[in-house]
Amino acid sequence: MAFLRIVCVAALSGWAIGCSGPEPVELDTATRIGLRTPGSPLITLRVAFRAGSIEDPTGKNGLAALTALMVGRGGTETNTYDELATALYPWSASISAQSDKEVTTVVGHVHRDHLEPFYELFRDLIVSPGLADADFSRNKDFLTNAVVSTLRGGDDEELGKQALNALLYAGHPYEAPAGGTELGLAAITIDDVRAFHAEHYTASNVLVGVAGGYPAGFLTRFEEDVTSGLPPGAAGESPLPSPRALEGLEVLLVEKQAIATAISIGFPIDVTRADDDFFALLVAQSYFGEHRTFSGLLMNKMRGDRGLNYGDYAYIENFIQDGGTRLPAPSIPRRQQFFSIWIRPVPHANAHFALRQALWELERLVTSGLTSDDFDATREFLLNYSKLYVQTASRRLGYAMDSRFYDTEFFVDEIQARLPPLTVEDVNAAIQRHLRFDDLGIAIVTTDAEGFRERLLANEPSPPTYNAAVGDDILAEDEEILDYQLAINADRVQVLPVEEMFREVR
Repeated sequence: MAFLRIVCVAALSGWAIGCSGPEPVELDTATRIGLRTPGSPLITLRVAFRAGSIEDPTGKNGLAALTALMVGRGGTETNTYDELATALYPWSASISAQSDKEVTTVVGHVHRDHLEPFYELFRDLIVSPGLADADFSRNKDFLTNAVVSTLRGGDDEELGKQALNALLYAGHPYEAPAGGTELGLAAITIDDVRAFHAEHYTASNVLVGVAGGYPAGFLTRFEEDVTSGLPPGAAGESPLPSPRALEGLEVLLVEKQAIATAISIGFPIDVTRADDDFFALLVAQSYFGEHRTFSGLLMNKMRGDRGLNYGDYAYIENFIQDGGTRLPAPSIPRRQQFFSIWIRPVPHANAHFALRQALWELERLVTSGLTSDDFDATREFLLNYSKLYVQTASRRLGYAMDSRFYDTEFFVDEIQARLPPLTVEDVNAAIQRHLRFDDLGIAIVTTDAEGFRERLLANEPSPPTYNAAVGDDILAEDEEILDYQLAINADRVQVLPVEEMFREVR
């Protein structure tokens, strides 16, 4: 729920850039980006508003997300939601909305044969959504269930990640899940949605984009229709305070009946894609914990060597997996980012050891860095792997719009340009400047949270239990890890029942 994407009807699959190759990205106005591929029969439309959950009023967390759903899963002033869904179905078209901390994006996909009738519906959703009472009740129930039943009830992995976010950003506009809190959603009225839409869905706050086989002149028409159809609004972005400083290892334990323990670790960093050091840290991240690949050290050490769990990854910015892919989703840019380690659920008996190993490996990364061989292999991997980020026209457009947010050149082109001149010394120096193994936030979702708390504070040894034989070298390494001392800040250890999580902003 850090990121919310809801598709109106089944999306098209197999998005292809097109046999003729994409034309250069058009960055010719402040409010539009075009990526035309005349040979492609598919077209993607994206409309991004600089508005997200940081704009939610006090006590009404979830207003930005609910407003987004009222557009992405709602009707227009002339067509109900059911009528719109019925129209989209025979075209195999889709409309969706996604909302994060700072940006809300409405996305449409359609075959070019149906562009004109589809565009009329899509445009009307942007400039004249119905914001009807029936859509309000349905979408509000959906978001409430997402918090109460899904996040707290059935998704321990996401619960752990959101608990870490709440710990790192306590008292900060990023604190609440983008999808809202239970009481925040309960307090929102249809008039709140209409007011939020009028204030934030404005011409001064919008960026439109089109990719694929759209006809010449369509981009200009799209931009003019949107900017003339929306109220002008006021330019500017909400100020963001710095996150609070962490003191030692701060721990939030969430008590929940679960078959395994989910762990997330992290801390805020002062680096985004707009900074030179981002690309050096991108290499360090990929070496340490590339998402769902065995190129990462954590994955090899914790899953491959020991079979502790399904996966262990690291990130230097907020990461949301794009659907069923292994790739990061576009359209979730943020002005402030954080480093994190995600330890997917581990059997309770090995959870303490898994936490220790992740922090032990992190200390080694910070103190020793990468070897020349590690660096060369990782850089080569990234130069090739990052090209997959834009294997579809829709994703390429999303990244182009994110690059506008960060005021940089196109992200994947930047990777291709920035990585070849890097040296291992550059990467290790960036690690020293920005990463650390102390002053961390740790979120743990587990059964018997009080017992885990006592073991953490006692710093008692945590020998692992294996279901299969492991090598002597692994066992020797375990002897170092199982007694690795964790500098837990006893005054900053919280135990909360799952029912209290995301009920309201604390």
